Amino acid sequence: MKKFAAILLALAAVSLAAVAQDYPAKPVRLIVTFTPGGGADTTARIFAERLSDLWKQQVFVENRPGAGGSIGAEAVHKSPPDGYTLFLATNTHIINQVVYPKLSFDFTRDFTPIAIVTNGPMVIAVNPSQVAAKDAKEFTAMLKSAPGKFSYASCNVASPHHFGMEMYKHAAGIDALHVPHKGCGPAVTDAVAGHIGIVVATLPAAVPFFKQGRLRAIAVLSAERSPSAPDIPTMRESGIPELKDFSLETYYGFMAPPSTPAAIASKIEADVLNLAAQPDVRKRLEGAGMDVFMRNSKDMMLLIRADYEKYAKAAKAANIRAE
Repeated sequence: MKKFAAILLALAAVSLAAVAQDYPAKPVRLIVTFTPGGGADTTARIFAERLSDLWKQQVFVENRPGAGGSIGAEAVHKSPPDGYTLFLATNTHIINQVVYPKLSFDFTRDFTPIAIVTNGPMVIAVNPSQVAAKDAKEFTAMLKSAPGKFSYASCNVASPHHFGMEMYKHAAGIDALHVPHKGCGPAVTDAVAGHIGIVVATLPAAVPFFKQGRLRAIAVLSAERSPSAPDIPTMRESGIPELKDFSLETYYGFMAPPSTPAAIASKIEADVLNLAAQPDVRKRLEGAGMDVFMRNSKDMMLLIRADYEKYAKAAKAANIRAE
């Protein structure tokens, strides 16, 4: 009986290997759970183009925003586990698990991890015609001198950008009114148009407007300066004692539906990590305000679970809730 079971396992392994070798045999759908123009969409489109070339099958990006990214994630969760539906996961989905306890899935357990490929630093920026502050120290002093006078746009309720600004407010002892938007693109557009003076967004959405002088960067929220925008200082560099250890990252990676065959998941993992290491891909990402940030499937899940604990603590400390 044991010998028969071993033969069945061996045959199954050979079958899975054959499936992976033939994958993909048709177009692949890559779901982005946010609107065009942000870090998730930028990452997805660069990798979709290169994967299409590599696989000789079209990888098409489908934007499915809504409910902070949960609508698109749920669509992937319900998709067949065959490798033909993937999604560009972000740490926003970790936050959703914190603030929406009744989701139909558990992001930290239910998906098949593939790999993290990029980091999109978050940046606080201002419209120069409305806000005179030129750096984090001046910006903090301005907000401290006028509690509740200023409003800021973020990319969504309970997004990493919302968390980042609220954690900064809590650390620095300042106040500003939150005005959530449905994506980084719309938030940045409103700031550029002068409808709001302050925006917290992923760097790629704001970089073009820094170059045009229509927005001014105050600081990135990450622990280190971004290679794609090395002239923008971090909050840690502000000289404000309360911000000396401040940092918050936002990253992007591939995931697949639950129970995706290991052989297929491993092939996708190897291919996307190989592409992330290519100099031309790195150059394109940096040109769009993204940094390469590679983590394999195992390290991806370790980071996601560690960040879940971090966001849960931050939500409690700053009283951040879904609206």
